[in-house]
Amino acid sequence: MESQIQISIVVPLYNEEGSFPYLIDRLNKLMDASPQNIEVVLVNDGSKDDTPELMEIQSIKDPRYQSVFLSKNIGHQLALSAGLTAVRATEAVMVIDGDLQDPPELLPDYYQKFKEGYDVVYGVREMRNDEGLFKKLSSRYFYKFLQSVTSTNIPENSGDFCLMSRRVVDRLNSMPEHSRFIRGIRAWVGFKQTGIEYARDKRVEGETKYPLKKMLALAYNAIFSFSQAPVKLITNLGLFSLVFAGVYFVSTLVKYFFFEGIVEGYTTLLFFVLFFGGIQMVSLGVIGEYVLRIFNEAQGRPLYIISHRIVEGKKIDG
Repeated sequence: MESQIQISIVVPLYNEEGSFPYLIDRLNKLMDASPQNIEVVLVNDGSKDDTPELMEIQSIKDPRYQSVFLSKNIGHQLALSAGLTAVRATEAVMVIDGDLQDPPELLPDYYQKFKEGYDVVYGVREMRNDEGLFKKLSSRYFYKFLQSVTSTNIPENSGDFCLMSRRVVDRLNSMPEHSRFIRGIRAWVGFKQTGIEYARDKRVEGETKYPLKKMLALAYNAIFSFSQAPVKLITNLGLFSLVFAGVYFVSTLVKYFFFEGIVEGYTTLLFFVLFFGGIQMVSLGVIGEYVLRIFNEAQGRPLYIISHRIVEGKKIDG
C-alpha cells in the first residue's frame, strides 16, 4: 500500500466459509466509505473447510487484505493474538469476529471515541439476540463473579469486540502468556477506556465456535489468570476443616465424659472420610491448575506457528 495504514481490523476465522462472502462485502463497504486508510488482517485458525482458499483469493485480489495462516487450530484467543502481531496500523486496531455478530459498521463511532482520547473502546452487549437463556445467565453471573474476585475491572457483557490504540496493542503483544484471556489483559493494561452499547446480531451462517467446553476453558483462564481466589479458597477450606475438626473433637470429649460413651458407627466415619477427601481433591486440583500453567510457560514454546502470510498480494513464509 502506498499510503500509511491508520487502522487495522483483525478477524480470526475458523470454518467460516458460509459467512465469508457477507464478511467481505460489509468490510469492503466500510473501507470504501471510510476517510481513513484501513487494512484487514484475516487469521485462519486451522479451518477444515474452504476458508483458507477464500482468504487467499481475497488477499491476492485486494491488497487491503492481509491473510495469516496458522499451522494448526489453536483456538480463538491465540489466533487473535497472532493477528494482533501482524497489524501495520499506526493509530488503532479493531477486533471483530468473522460471524458478523459484532457489526464492523460501528468503526466510525469507535474511532470517534479514540480521537477523543480513549485508548480502548469496547463493545457492551445491551441485547443478546444470538444466545439462549442459559448463555445469557451464565455470562451475566460469570462477569459478576469475576469482578468480585479480581482487582482488574473487566466490564460486564464486554467481549473481544473493541478498538485499541497502537500503544495498547504493543503492550498486549509484549505479554507472551499462554493462558490468554484477551479482554482481561486489555482491561489490565489500563489507559483510558470506555464502552459503547450495541445490539449483538445472530450469526450470519454456521454454528457457534464457542460450545460449553470452550466457554469453560475460557472461564478457567480468566479466573486463574486474574484472581487469587482459588488459592484463598484452599486456605479457607483448610481453616474450616481445622475448626470443624476442633468442634467435633470437643463434642466427642463432652459425650465421653458427661453422656456415657461415644456414639460409634461407620456412617460418621464414612462422612468424614468423604468430606475431607473431597476438600483435599479440590485443593490438589486448584494447585494443579496453577502448576500446569507454570509448566506451560516454563516450556518456552511459541504461542502459535504461522505457516505463511499473504501481504499486499504476495505470499511470505512464516
